[in-house]
Amino acid sequence: MRKFLTKLTGMGALASLSVPAFAQEAAEAVAAVPNPGNNAWMMTATILVLLMILPGLALFYGGLTRTKNMLATMTQIGGAACLAMLIWVMYGYGLAFGPEGNAFISWGKFFLAGVDSSSTAATFSDEVISEYVFISFQMTFAAITLALVLGSVVERMKFSAVMVFGAVWLTIVYFPIAHMVWAGGGLLFEMGALDFAGGTVVHINAGVSALVAALILGNRKGYPKEPMAPHSLTLTMVGTGLLWVGWFGFNAGSELEADGTAGLAMINTFVATASGALFWMLAEKLSGHKGSALGFCSGVIAGLVAVTPAAGNSGPFGAIILGAVASLICYYSVSFLKPKLGYDDSLDAFGIHGVGGMVGAIGTGIVYQPMFGGPGDGSTAMGAQVITQIIGVLVTIGWAGVGTAIAMFVAKLVTGLRVTEEVEQEGLDLGEHGERAYNY
Repeated sequence: MRKFLTKLTGMGALASLSVPAFAQEAAEAVAAVPNPGNNAWMMTATILVLLMILPGLALFYGGLTRTKNMLATMTQIGGAACLAMLIWVMYGYGLAFGPEGNAFISWGKFFLAGVDSSSTAATFSDEVISEYVFISFQMTFAAITLALVLGSVVERMKFSAVMVFGAVWLTIVYFPIAHMVWAGGGLLFEMGALDFAGGTVVHINAGVSALVAALILGNRKGYPKEPMAPHSLTLTMVGTGLLWVGWFGFNAGSELEADGTAGLAMINTFVATASGALFWMLAEKLSGHKGSALGFCSGVIAGLVAVTPAAGNSGPFGAIILGAVASLICYYSVSFLKPKLGYDDSLDAFGIHGVGGMVGAIGTGIVYQPMFGGPGDGSTAMGAQVITQIIGVLVTIGWAGVGTAIAMFVAKLVTGLRVTEEVEQEGLDLGEHGERAYNY
């Protein structure tokens, strides 16, 4: 996504223009009517992103946890997504894409004031889409980003703490970063940072936040000495497939139109992901292990994450390289770096989303260039663009890290943050929700 401007209509605005009235009316009629095809595609893309959360991410994360925490993990994801949706329509949209603002935040349109069924939002051409559709599309991005963070704190964080943390985190971390990267006037947008569908806003943001949250919360009881194997890689595989399918709405939908660039984002989402899956399994083989189903799933996500900022900013072969490189680096991060440092990022939210997002964001500055088959016109030197991408990554890391620490502190102050040792031992399914995922 690049720049979002709400189309203004109304007689007051027209009266202020010094062109003939009939010309004004004709221009308004053309500009204010959403293209039905684009509208339909964006409604579909929005539902695809929802598919990524429920059931996609819920099954992916849930399958990776132990049996006693399956329902708790899925409920946290669902609850966090619902919370994000409500906060988004109350004030999140206004803070990210409001009509007034500065380099860090915007304001206005709180509780969607002034928005109705005739309101429109600009695309990247002369077309418009319904503003309600754009609001809904962006709402799903906020929801899944918060849900991704939770992958690092499963099996030990209170549901109440998740809700408090989520409300604070969205307000002080997600909305400002979304504004800085995607809104006209935003700090990183004005610098020329490229992030087609959320490499910084979603993945680096979520990954870094996940790491900070895990460090503050502490390791699970028994980690890393006790085995904590996934209870159902079958469900994780199903979740992986749903994430891949939904990701086409995520990436291709970010063009906001059903055009050639959306088609480019689509094919890149295919090939980068395929590359990531196979290269992760290759890395396992070269490390002396067997290519695993878990490795396949991890590689799929690494490829998807890496191509997200580059989806419409790369040619297909650039996307293949990006997926492969990100997969190899993420494999190293998960398999060697995490055990060496000893932190308990339970489901590798940082190792895949954070690290993969960084590789993708910086790599976008390279694959964007026409010499590598990218859509760039060569007006910005590769070195300059890469530096801009690095600045965007560093700003996101710093903002997410500090903001997450604040959000975790508030959640701890209000809820106590972590479940008791007894609840952690018996499982959060029973301890937090009074249910079992499986009754034998």
